[in-house]
Amino acid sequence: MTLRRRAATVLLGCLLTAGCAAADPVGTESKTATAPGDPASVVVEVRLAAGSVSPVDERREAKVGQPVEIVVDSDTTDELHVHGTPEHTFPIVAATGQRFRFTVDVPGRVELELHRAHRTVVTLLVRG
Repeated sequence: MTLRRRAATVLLGCLLTAGCAAADPVGTESKTATAPGDPASVVVEVRLAAGSVSPVDERREAKVGQPVEIVVDSDTTDELHVHGTPEHTFPIVAATGQRFRFTVDVPGRVELELHRAHRTVVTLLVRG
């Protein structure tokens, strides 16, 4: 376990003890509240409306360990898959302002794909 991951685990434990966060079930990912406009994050806005998806296969860059925040407005349900290391799956519901946050630990190409819509929303080029 890396030092960064250990620090994140300790911080999460402190937040849980203080009652500031809810525990995730084992093996799942969940929405994480984030400060809008966090300058350290790569922010990707996604819209699913009337059967169309925006953006489609947009190219973005991030660094290993840099937070990536996906903001989703949707009129339907779907699943967002992050094909990176680690992998993540986020459930999308018919609602606006859904926020999902993750990091990537290994450099390379990372695709963010909508499962039901069969669309790649963003391809991240993650650098070490």
